[in-house]
Amino acid sequence: GQDADIIAADLSNADDVTRLANKAFETLGSIRTWVNNAGLDVLTGAASEWSFDEKLQKLLAVDVQGTIALSRLVGNRLKQQTETQASSDPIAPSIVFIGWDQAPHGMEGDAGMMFGPVKAAVMAFSASLAQTLAPHVRVNTVSPGWTQTAWGETTSGYWDDRAKQQSLMNRWGRPEDIAEAVAYLVAPENSFVSGQNININGGWNRRFDAPPTTHQSNS
Repeated sequence: GQDADIIAADLSNADDVTRLANKAFETLGSIRTWVNNAGLDVLTGAASEWSFDEKLQKLLAVDVQGTIALSRLVGNRLKQQTETQASSDPIAPSIVFIGWDQAPHGMEGDAGMMFGPVKAAVMAFSASLAQTLAPHVRVNTVSPGWTQTAWGETTSGYWDDRAKQQSLMNRWGRPEDIAEAVAYLVAPENSFVSGQNININGGWNRRFDAPPTTHQSNS
C-alpha cells in the first residue's frame, strides 16, 4: 500500500554515490531510516565464473568502499536533520548495516576468505560510525547467518544440510527474518538501542552428538 521511489546508482562509482545521497534527500525530504543493504552477488550467474581476485575487488568496491562513502554522506545529512528538528522530533534517525555472523570467526574456503574480511570491515565501520554520530543518529548492524536467498535455493545437498544443522532452529534463515530484525532496530520505541550487532542465525549450534554407546561382552 505504499509508493516507492527508485533511484538507481552504482556504489562502485564515487560520483554515483554522491548523486544517490543527494537525490534521496531531495526526493524523500526528512529520512528516519537508512538501511545499507547493497551487496554484490558473486555466487550465482555470470559473476560466479570470475576469479577469486576479481570477486574480491568487486566486493570491496561495492560492499565496503561504496557503503562507507555513502554512509558518511548520509550520516552527516541525518545529523544535520536531527539538529534542526530536535525540538519537534526527539527520536534519533537510524542507519542499519548488514553484516555476517561468521565474519568475526572465519569460515573455510573462498567464500569465507572473501565475505569474511568484507563483512568484518562493514561491521567495524558501523561500530565506529555509531560512536561518531551519537547521540544524533543511531547506528546498528544486523548479521544474518545462513539465509535462503537465490544461492541458498539452488545449492547442493551438502550446503542445505550444513545450513540447517548449524542453526539451533534447524532451518535456513528467511529474508523476512532479517527484515524483522531491521524493523526492530529502527522502531521509535527502541530509541535506546545503538552501536549494537544482532546475529540473526537461529542460534549457532555448538552441540555435538554423543558417540554411540558400545557394549562389550566377555566370553
